Amino acid sequence: MFLSRRAAQAEYFDTERPAAETIEFYRELGRVNRLFLFAHPFQWFIPRMLDSQSVRVLSLLDLGAGDGSLGETLVCWAARRGWTWTVTNLDNRPVALALNPGKPNVVGSALALPFRDASFDLVIASQMTHHFNDREAELHLKEAWRVARRGLLFSDLHRNAFLYGLLWLLFQVRSHPQTLRRAGLLSVRRAWRLGELKTLAEIAGINQPKVHFYFGARVLLRALKPAASPIA
Repeated sequence: MFLSRRAAQAEYFDTERPAAETIEFYRELGRVNRLFLFAHPFQWFIPRMLDSQSVRVLSLLDLGAGDGSLGETLVCWAARRGWTWTVTNLDNRPVALALNPGKPNVVGSALALPFRDASFDLVIASQMTHHFNDREAELHLKEAWRVARRGLLFSDLHRNAFLYGLLWLLFQVRSHPQTLRRAGLLSVRRAWRLGELKTLAEIAGINQPKVHFYFGARVLLRALKPAASPIA
């Protein structure tokens, strides 16, 4: 059955590519992300995961941050509400991080985070977890949980025919590089379904993970440490 199993094929940009290609990729990816309101899940759920006082000052770690556009968007959004959010961007590609100079950028692996336990209030990730196989995803989640002081919030694609068809149609009517088109469709084929991601989170030792759809195109994973008050 179509999309019943995750694709095992690696994505084109999972390995190091020439700088010019990487820069073009993030420019085009930014267009798609803005179209799909990539920051909205974090803007909606973070204030609801924490109490009104705690949300005012937060340190966040963005895993697979790429060019840092998610962190930049969230910091500006929080500032308009009088909140002080700081974001540390982590990615294994220096070229991508260099697109966001002057920010807290760390080159490193999400499978072995170079931070002490409970270093950040929240750990976030957008469309990153599907890049890993089962064992890598388990390590990725375990490491994220380790360095989180309060909890984590991950947003990723959901493997379903609706999203695959929607992206295919988008790529027909809008001009994007062939590499991005292939990467986007393969990302859907590599994405996790709800039960798969929840099982991985539980194996990774995450406390009472909540996994659910987000507008039919994304899957969200959120969890709080036992000391924090969970949301419904």
